[in-house]
Amino acid sequence: MTRRFTGLLVLVVLCAGAGLVAGRGISPAVVGEVLGGGGDPTERHILFQLRLPRLLVALGAGACLGVAGLVLQSALRNPLAGPEVTGVTPGAVLGAVAATGLGLAGWESPFAVVVAACLGGCAGAALLWLLAGRGGGDPARTAVYGVLVSAVLGGLTAMVLLVAPGQLGSVVQWLVGTTEGRVWQHWHLLWPWALLWGAAAWLLTGPLTLLRCGDDIATAAGLATARARSLALVCAVALTAGAVAAVGALGFVGLLVPHLAVAVFGADLRLALPGAALTGAAVVCGADAAAQLGSRLLASALDAERLTVPVGALTTCVGAALLLVVVRRAPNGTF
Repeated sequence: MTRRFTGLLVLVVLCAGAGLVAGRGISPAVVGEVLGGGGDPTERHILFQLRLPRLLVALGAGACLGVAGLVLQSALRNPLAGPEVTGVTPGAVLGAVAATGLGLAGWESPFAVVVAACLGGCAGAALLWLLAGRGGGDPARTAVYGVLVSAVLGGLTAMVLLVAPGQLGSVVQWLVGTTEGRVWQHWHLLWPWALLWGAAAWLLTGPLTLLRCGDDIATAAGLATARARSLALVCAVALTAGAVAAVGALGFVGLLVPHLAVAVFGADLRLALPGAALTGAAVVCGADAAAQLGSRLLASALDAERLTVPVGALTTCVGAALLLVVVRRAPNGTF
């Protein structure tokens, strides 16, 4: 197990290194020169004020989404549960868009956006709970209701954009998901939030492991299942809201990363939870590096001065393809 964690840490470091040098203006030689105390002021500014905070935000957001997805799937005992398909991510996006697009009484500040995203995520999760609460034990039914809730919340988000079309440029980042333009302010806002709710998720690893075994077994072991599940859902919503407020809606990260973590580290969440955090960080950071490299190649091919491929578009496309592969290979179309 130690070797698996070591290998995953190495992968995170490699993805982080790729993220630093994938964009324009910085090469591995320049990074080495700047870290050694050299480099011109422009190169130092690009590395320390643009690339490094963007890298840290990508790592933090990926870790939040990986942990949130594993907590949701464990609490609901539903392998199809994830922030993207349970109304949490669309609700958080709606909250962030409403806060910035409508400018609700000073809700434009970064911290207020996180609070608004958290409220929206809670509203999305509550709506799904009302619709599928009685049938929550059926993964397929919960997934169908989750798609319905996500569609409704997406429609409400579109209505907000119609009311405030002038704010489209400032809110499109939450609709697609991007790490472009992330600076130290985003990181300073994200890491305490992620640390707080990540620690809360760690404290819930015991109850969540019991919940994965079923309510009957958990109750027989003395667990108050309703209370533990509610705390877990609040934790998952908060982690998702923090990630959405920082980078927007990164599709399929919170849905697929938990399956990778459980496959590598097993069902014991004391191991799988930190594994999900590291896997999510590696996935988002690696996707960001690939998006930056793809932007450079497309800009060169199209002879464009600048072209940006949002990391959320890449994670959505690749995640959807991987989900189809997993479902087709699983027996009877289930995980």
